[in-house]
Amino acid sequence: MNNPEAVFTLLYVVLSFCFVFTPTEFRSAGLTVQDLLADQLGSEQLAFVHYHIRRTAATLVAHSLLPLGYYAGMCFASSDEKNYYFLVSWGWIIYLLVAVLTPAVVSLIVLYWSSKKWSNHPIARSLAYYALPQSSWRAVASSINIEFRRIDKFASGAPGARVIVTDTWVMKVTTYHVHVAQQQDIHLTLTESRQHELCPDLSTPVQFLTIQVGVINPRITPFDIRLNSTEYGELREKLHTTIRNAHNVVIHQSLSDMFLDTFKIQVELNQRYHLSGNQELESCIGCMQTAANIKLVKICMEPNDGECQQCYCRPMWCLTCMGKWFASRQDQQHPETWLSNRVPCPTCRSKFCILDISIVC
Repeated sequence: MNNPEAVFTLLYVVLSFCFVFTPTEFRSAGLTVQDLLADQLGSEQLAFVHYHIRRTAATLVAHSLLPLGYYAGMCFASSDEKNYYFLVSWGWIIYLLVAVLTPAVVSLIVLYWSSKKWSNHPIARSLAYYALPQSSWRAVASSINIEFRRIDKFASGAPGARVIVTDTWVMKVTTYHVHVAQQQDIHLTLTESRQHELCPDLSTPVQFLTIQVGVINPRITPFDIRLNSTEYGELREKLHTTIRNAHNVVIHQSLSDMFLDTFKIQVELNQRYHLSGNQELESCIGCMQTAANIKLVKICMEPNDGECQQCYCRPMWCLTCMGKWFASRQDQQHPETWLSNRVPCPTCRSKFCILDISIVC
């Protein structure tokens, strides 16, 4: 291709597309607004809301400069004889006016957002709807910042379409905005399922689920979240509400999720353990979210028979965490043996099988 204008146009379009819709390679190389302006944006971990307020504003300004950058690049890419063409052509003059006005208008908008310490930013206005009468959006932002710093949050997706669920909030991070909804004010609906073959050698496709987040507050705009079906079980554990499957979407769970469902069904059939009257259940030491409701009691065989051993630990784990521990100690290449295997107690290392797991009642 001998035409320098065409070569530059092709390269600029490709690079601009990658800069806006950053692929993994660009993120790894640090060619994103977040990386280039890291010192000015601050820390997402320490101040999640304020970080994204600054990030969305900076991203909008940076992207608005791309048309002007193309015009400047074309002036240098063209030969001297053709430079005059850019000065007299009405088409390029109009393009230049638009390319200059776009970042100018965007800069004025960002300047308006930044007034009153960013109180006019769309993210701040959304948070203001959740503020108490005697409070402000900053109090809500502080609550979100605190919950985001916790290690037990659910986070999934690429930086441009990330889903974050904390104890109180459901959030979707996009390029130019952060959608925020309070868990107690939402209703979730599984609306769509799409399968993608990432490799012809894969026996099963990757399934992505679309969940609509409806908000009771009419001033909050509903939004959709998208995630891999293998993360669906982890998402449900963090939510305080159920996800309505209105279209009867078939969800392809991960092997661990399918085992966990079977594990719970089997344990429900086992003999129950009756807690003594003066003993109280503590929180599960695995998740610290629910009460410990599992006691290991050797009932599969006689006390002195077999490989299983009597465990004398008090109830310290919930059914879900015990199921995850049981699955983590298995041979991942032979799932057909999982239910019949024996694993050590996570506390005292006494061996037990699935028949020795009793639900406390």
